Amino acid sequence: MKLLEEFWVVFIFIVAVFEAFYFFFLSPRHAVPILTYHDFSDSARQGDLLGVSSGRFEEQMAYLKKYAYNVISLDELVDSIKMEKKIPAKSVVITIDDGYQSNYEYAYPVLKKYGFPAMIFVATNRMDTDKKYMTWEEIKEMSRNGISFGSHTKEHPFLSAVTDKDVLWDEIAGSKVMLEEHLGVPVMYFCYPNGVFTEEAKEVLRKAGYKAAVTTNQGKDLSNKRDLYELHRVSMRNGDLSWSLWAKLSGYYNAFRKARNRK
Repeated sequence: MKLLEEFWVVFIFIVAVFEAFYFFFLSPRHAVPILTYHDFSDSARQGDLLGVSSGRFEEQMAYLKKYAYNVISLDELVDSIKMEKKIPAKSVVITIDDGYQSNYEYAYPVLKKYGFPAMIFVATNRMDTDKKYMTWEEIKEMSRNGISFGSHTKEHPFLSAVTDKDVLWDEIAGSKVMLEEHLGVPVMYFCYPNGVFTEEAKEVLRKAGYKAAVTTNQGKDLSNKRDLYELHRVSMRNGDLSWSLWAKLSGYYNAFRKARNRK
């Protein structure tokens, strides 16, 4: 009898500790995961930490569909944060950086197959000028079919190294204008090249009319609730499947990451 009582005391203590950990540590740090992809070319994946093969990307998207994840647009997420609106459980956002040709060739058909929205950030001066990147016609086609586009500057510089104010404005605002001219729709989102930003760059973004910007784990707002101009994302890897994919989709992944210096 005494052993049973001791068991229940220990059990209640463990439950209490877990609940305290959840409500006081985990819950305030929950963030809708914003997934980050780059290139999907199978031939480019060997030893590339930023690459996910086309086959693995399909598996990851099939996982989202199978386990009923709520894939929302970046715009839906930002509006929900601004209005302090409750976001449905298991929500996730898909973003892709740089505008590689494989985005159109491999990722686009998979996203269409599952009906998932996504945001692709392009370095505008690379479109139509390098065969590794998409053409404007391909981008227009995707824009008409559920894929949104945002700016990744014109030339993909480290913004912390851009000291000329006119160049900084052109990279941030000029790329927005170029995208809007080609797509015929407002461009409201920006992605910092290499995740690096400065307070000056954020101020230029505001003046240029962007609603929000994404980074990696640079800065301090890992919960994505305080600053829409430093939304943190989760980098996807070719090895992400099963438990590692579940962890990144949980919404608590950022809680165990260390915020890096912006520069």
